[in-house]
Amino acid sequence: MDNARKIAIDVLNEIFTKNAYSNIVLGKNLDKSSLDRKDKGLVTEIVYGTLKYKYTIDVILNHYLKNGIRKIDDTVLNILRISIYQLRYLDKIPQFAVVNEAAELAKRRSAGATRLVNGVLRNYIRNDGVSLINENDPIEKLAFDYSFPRWLVKMFSSQYRPEEVKSILKGLNMTPSVTVRVNNLKTTYDDAFETLKQSGYDVKEGEVCPEAIAILRGGNIEDNPLFRNGHISVQDESAMLVAPAMDIFEDMKILDLCSAPGGKTCHMAEIMNNTGKIYAFDIHEKKLELIKENVERLGITNVVCSKLDASKYAEKYTSIADRVLIDVPCSGIGIIRKKPEIKWTKEIEGTTRLINIQRSIMINAAKYTKTGGKLIYSTCTLNKDENEGNIKWFLNKYPQFSLEPLNFGNFGNVIYHPEGYVTILPNENMDGFFIAKMKRR
Repeated sequence: MDNARKIAIDVLNEIFTKNAYSNIVLGKNLDKSSLDRKDKGLVTEIVYGTLKYKYTIDVILNHYLKNGIRKIDDTVLNILRISIYQLRYLDKIPQFAVVNEAAELAKRRSAGATRLVNGVLRNYIRNDGVSLINENDPIEKLAFDYSFPRWLVKMFSSQYRPEEVKSILKGLNMTPSVTVRVNNLKTTYDDAFETLKQSGYDVKEGEVCPEAIAILRGGNIEDNPLFRNGHISVQDESAMLVAPAMDIFEDMKILDLCSAPGGKTCHMAEIMNNTGKIYAFDIHEKKLELIKENVERLGITNVVCSKLDASKYAEKYTSIADRVLIDVPCSGIGIIRKKPEIKWTKEIEGTTRLINIQRSIMINAAKYTKTGGKLIYSTCTLNKDENEGNIKWFLNKYPQFSLEPLNFGNFGNVIYHPEGYVTILPNENMDGFFIAKMKRR
């Protein structure tokens, strides 16, 4: 019989040693397991919780391990990590049960591993509450309290006001809800809402977008006939704001330069009622297949998919587009709620390299936008160098473009900048996001 914690260890080993994506490797391991729904939920909780609070957990373990975490076997280290997570963050599991389970897992390694795990965990329980950081260092305190790497806390602290920094860190640690977008080509909002309720889902209206339905409880939505028949798509509400921000009308010609997996492309097609033409591009052939699958499922007929490197100029698209969307590749810091390993796989040098790619894409997008047309720039990051910094650079280079103000209504997590662009701070309903709309005069 499969052991939930053993599976959690296997998943974390892959994530930490092979840089595997958490959602993919977790799904693969759960699918081939014989665990019931409750135990699968426990595995998911332990994996994502350990990823989320890894920084704090490792600070604790470095204190209680004589030689720190660097010298310890990967599997034993992850046994300790999931155990500290359960002891510190999960009240529902008794301490003795956590220690006993950890000791059983360690036995599979060696007697020495069992003694080590037992000793560290019992020592932590005896001394819980002892301060392990310099409380007078504000960066270290935020890093420990919210479990973020110091460089990321430092970056947020240099770019946002103190209250915004805490809101961002808190929001990025929240468990994301599943949100779906109703496809108006196939159904109505009310019909989709009622059908989900009748199927046993606990649902509520979205916070910001009129097409959004939040799934509070229920089975895997992608197994539901409503999804399979193309009546709904899974999409975060922040991403749902992009298509309405573009001022789309029927019969337009639109370029989506970084389209995969196609959520925003399909949303545009739905708004346009299958009229006009949307050219959906991506650099990877496999990702184009995802777009085509979504397009077919949703009954969309006005999308053409083609392989294209958005950072390379394609002359045939010069000045043809009424709208150009560039949802550029970015550091992804705004979606840490969904992919907490981003905290540990990203680094400041990597975000700097991305900016050059983003600016190459912006240059080409400017050339594809016709006079009177609009260029929309979006990211799922909260790094201002990738957001405001790029917009200011672009407008200085292309004075024929000017920002148009965006307004989605009054919501506590939406920052409306005086220049016209918008930053969405993460919370339980929405990812961190940035959107700017510019018109070519």
